[in-house]
Amino acid sequence: MMMSSILPDLTTSTTKIHPEPPVDRFDHLPDSLLLIIFNYIGDIKSLGRCSSVSRRFHSLVPQVQNVVVKVDCVISDDDATSSSSPSSSSSSKSRAPFLSLFRIVFGSIVTKPIQVIGSFFGSSNKRYSSSVMLTSASGEDDVTGGGGVMHHSPTQVLKGFNEIKFLKIELPSGELGVDDDVLLRWRADFGSTLDNCVMLGASSVIYPNTNTMMLDNVNVNNVGNVNDNNDNGSIPESFYTNGGLKLRVVWTISSLIAASARHYLLQSIICEHKTLDSLVLTDADGQGVLCMNREQLEELRVKPLSASSASKRTLVPALNMRLWYAPYLELPDGTVLKGATLVATRPSDQNVAVQKDVADGLWASSAFEEPFGTAAKMLVKRRTYCLEMNSF
Repeated sequence: MMMSSILPDLTTSTTKIHPEPPVDRFDHLPDSLLLIIFNYIGDIKSLGRCSSVSRRFHSLVPQVQNVVVKVDCVISDDDATSSSSPSSSSSSKSRAPFLSLFRIVFGSIVTKPIQVIGSFFGSSNKRYSSSVMLTSASGEDDVTGGGGVMHHSPTQVLKGFNEIKFLKIELPSGELGVDDDVLLRWRADFGSTLDNCVMLGASSVIYPNTNTMMLDNVNVNNVGNVNDNNDNGSIPESFYTNGGLKLRVVWTISSLIAASARHYLLQSIICEHKTLDSLVLTDADGQGVLCMNREQLEELRVKPLSASSASKRTLVPALNMRLWYAPYLELPDGTVLKGATLVATRPSDQNVAVQKDVADGLWASSAFEEPFGTAAKMLVKRRTYCLEMNSF
């Protein structure tokens, strides 16, 4: 009797020592639900780590349709050769002249060279030619034989994805170097060539609840003229004589060059991913946005772009331009733009209906997020000035 009473206790003890393996709840989720979760994640680094969790995840990640590629850094070949010097980190942040033409004629705006942008889009055999620091599919950083980080271009890291429909690439900063208090925003739409581009600029910006003393010192008469339509939006004579018009031309041309350089470098991605419905190339500063919809993407695949002979960018066609200007513009939220300028451009050979849309300002006024969308809507109510620009 005593032995039989001990046996149940031994059985219970054995059960505690060898518990049943835990249940993996993800095994009960259907593939379709997991893909919804992965599409919500979007970030390509996080997806790379997810793919290393299990064989099932590894097979599902390539089916993700919404992908976001955030570029960590831009490294040119010149930066790589000088990376061993102590000053390399500071020199990589410096702004180099965009074109010698601007450096000689205008000398007031500097940008990163187009070659720097191109270094992280094109694949190359050079050890440091690409410039996007991304984790590998295993979730760990790839390293070179010398122990340094191997950088991958967006073209390379996207090769494993087969069904991308919505792709967003974010650069670490805008290409155009401007002072902190200067506003410069642009948005461009491309097919095989430029469809349209809108540029919003201001010589200085005063945001609400900041620089309160500066706002208090603003001339009351100027504030009263913000929404005054008596001048019909006329540009003052001083705008032509003090370099104001020349500066706006520089802003516009620089925005067009930056947009066309981005477009040129997207060719390989567009050709390799035929499932794309939308492609957006933006930057962390919010300076410029290049957009392409499904029709525009297909147009580029069918009709190759025309490249500029001067540099690696898409040729900008002859343009019709509309310009709106306000010396002083106060937005409803209290933001103040000094020297506010809106420029809308479209190719000269587009049909009359499209050109009328530009003339009415309907498209240009909806190109930017708030509060700058409101600024664009206010500017298009002022007098319109027409300009033309040759292809370049």
